[in-house]
Amino acid sequence: MANQTISKRKRPGRPAGQSDIRERILDAAEVLFAEQGYAGASLRHVAQAVDATTALITYYFNSKENLFREVFMRKGCEVAKTRMETLNALMASGRQPSVDELVRAFLAPSIQLRHTKQGRAFLRLHSRLHMEPEALSFELRRKVYDESTRAYARVFQQALPALDEIVVMKRMSFIIGAYLYSFSDTNRMDELIPQSQMDNHIGIELDEIVEFATAGMLGMVSTLASSPVT
Repeated sequence: MANQTISKRKRPGRPAGQSDIRERILDAAEVLFAEQGYAGASLRHVAQAVDATTALITYYFNSKENLFREVFMRKGCEVAKTRMETLNALMASGRQPSVDELVRAFLAPSIQLRHTKQGRAFLRLHSRLHMEPEALSFELRRKVYDESTRAYARVFQQALPALDEIVVMKRMSFIIGAYLYSFSDTNRMDELIPQSQMDNHIGIELDEIVEFATAGMLGMVSTLASSPVT
């Protein structure tokens, strides 16, 4: 009992006057993981960014891996939740949602993140997730997005009965890849169109990518429906 008491006393407590320190750590880690990746960003870098100690970060998050998990899940779960809420509202109308409506509902929560510095950092972090350790990245994607992605895939199939599940999932993966590349500002638009007047932060409009992604999801539907299997 005495040893346990000593151990607890040695554990760093929350600094006085910094009740928001946990959120500040998450914000700083989000930016650093987005810029440097999981391997490049250390707890020391995060601690320096918030003027804290690594011991304090360990107090709240236990390890860098857990910190990365919480950073990703904080906004990832919000995106997935909003997608499901919008899909449920569409289905509650009693009619089959159009492909355009489904694409818009799926993409809108992510493009909204572009309006804030932290949201843009999350999108960059998300876009490079495939470069992170597979055990961690696959676990996070399954945990955060599996339910909503599969739910949308089922409703896309209902809207496009000529397409089987494999084709729908392929086209959804194309849409996901396109929006992550575009929304995360890794698309070199400022280099390819240096004289463009696009705003640096909100240059990609939801209507543009919805039109593009809807056409992709609809592609070859009429041909598949009318052509014999060869």
